[in-house]
Amino acid sequence: MTGQAVLDARMGLADLQLALDWAEKEGWNPGLDDAAAFLGADPDGFFMRRIDGRPVSAISVVNHAPDFAFIGLFICLPEFRQLGHGYGLAQAVIGHAGARTIGLDGVAEQQENYGRAGFVAVGATLRHEGEAIPEAGVVRAVRAQDLDSLLDLDVAANGYRRPAFVAGWMTDTGSRRTLVQEDGGRITGAVTWRRSIRGTKVGPVYAQSTRDALGLIGAAAQSSGGAGPFVIDVPEANRTLRRELEALGYTVAFATARMYRGTPPQSGTALAAIATMELG
Repeated sequence: MTGQAVLDARMGLADLQLALDWAEKEGWNPGLDDAAAFLGADPDGFFMRRIDGRPVSAISVVNHAPDFAFIGLFICLPEFRQLGHGYGLAQAVIGHAGARTIGLDGVAEQQENYGRAGFVAVGATLRHEGEAIPEAGVVRAVRAQDLDSLLDLDVAANGYRRPAFVAGWMTDTGSRRTLVQEDGGRITGAVTWRRSIRGTKVGPVYAQSTRDALGLIGAAAQSSGGAGPFVIDVPEANRTLRRELEALGYTVAFATARMYRGTPPQSGTALAAIATMELG
């Protein structure tokens, strides 16, 4: 780095969209409308390194709650890899999380590197992709007054609070929709789908049973107009849902290691699929 002007700074919306464009080129298949929802989760939690004014690497350290943060969007331009610019940015900004427990979904080949930084693997997230649409359950569109109930579902499923993210992610946009399932007037399940560079991503999925999860996935797929392939990131521990999806022809595109530095949150049985590998 001798002689180079290195600047690590927080991203604005345009910077974040640039980082997502990099992610698209890497095959990460981001959603069409991810940037605003990501930034709304923690406007101070997205960072970019510039070398002589040129953006070269990015990372997010999103503080969801006073006791929990999540790392994602860790990416470096190919010509700047192996030069310390990705790792250097991470080291420079991880302090944004303070004393919080930090989670991440990292590619398996980086698990050893994360381990040296104090992260411990507690499972995996498997990306399932397919074209089949399960039989849809009975759902309705989300309403503004549902937010408290959706946050309760999110906390019960993930084991930590992230109100800013839920408020943005589960508010409908032109390319993202949330559907809810009710029982006796009480919201018992929810699903969000979003158009992506390729196909439709479905997540999170919060359901009381595998049957309900499939019904929510089917409803989301129908609501999206059947724009497959459908991409669903399922926790490794949810073996029953994984088997059902695979029976429908879904294949596992790749897996990431779910790792934590600090005390891991206790996820609940309603977590059928996560929202996004970038923010948890």
